[in-house]
Amino acid sequence: MTTVGLKPPQQHIDVARLREIWAIADDAGFDGCWVFDHLAPMGPDRTGDIFDGWTLLAAMAEATSRVRIGCLVSGNTNRHPGTFAKLATTVDHLSGGRLDVGLGAGGDVLTDTMMGTPTPPAVERVERLAEACEILRLLWTRPVTGFAGKHYTLTDALSDPKPVQQKPPLWLGSSGEKRGLRVVAEHADVWLNAALPGTQIVELQRLSSVLDRHCDDVGRDPAAIRRAVQFRLPSDADSALRLAQSYVSAGFTELVLMPAGHDDVVRASEAAAKLLPRLRDLG
Repeated sequence: MTTVGLKPPQQHIDVARLREIWAIADDAGFDGCWVFDHLAPMGPDRTGDIFDGWTLLAAMAEATSRVRIGCLVSGNTNRHPGTFAKLATTVDHLSGGRLDVGLGAGGDVLTDTMMGTPTPPAVERVERLAEACEILRLLWTRPVTGFAGKHYTLTDALSDPKPVQQKPPLWLGSSGEKRGLRVVAEHADVWLNAALPGTQIVELQRLSSVLDRHCDDVGRDPAAIRRAVQFRLPSDADSALRLAQSYVSAGFTELVLMPAGHDDVVRASEAAAKLLPRLRDLG
């Protein structure tokens, strides 16, 4: 089954237009509505207005009633896993159990530099991601948590209330063939392809096969991990449908649409909503 989410930009936009887009996502029947987790705008020019993703998620939880919400993806190095577990649980309660948790290894050199925070090497970031996934599971399910890892230590940690959901679905964004996809195989409910935009589908399929091999190595059924891809939606309906079909045919069942239209992203989101019934029929 194909699911379709909407990921509008939270940069170079005002809150009133974001509220309009959330209403479109909720009313049209999108499966998900997403934000991202950066302190500076993304793209070649990293200046201008941008809103915090998790604060927006809390507002989105109250402004919507049925669409699932989440962040694709939260940078693990931006917060301690214990703080992140509490943040996610709070938004899960605000939304009535509609939160999907997206997490990646993190590391944004520009914003780390401007805030005076370190950017750990890639290997360390992936190690931290693996530990964070385990910490989240423990804090969300156990009365008291102890954890002694290489990078994080928890001592008799309390974390109540637990999420509304027994376990919020965990979307992991990584494409590192040796370590990153191993973490995905061990912990993810959904793999979000983290390759660069415009990566050829044959390469995405190859990375998906690498994930399958990691699943085999850790004794997990590859089919247990859904495959997600996010992409900019062409303004032409036929082109948009062909592009979406190419991803579905390659095994990606979770489509995250990033509506184009810098000047009028609300109208672009409305156009995506009109395509939604046809997108659901892809297969």
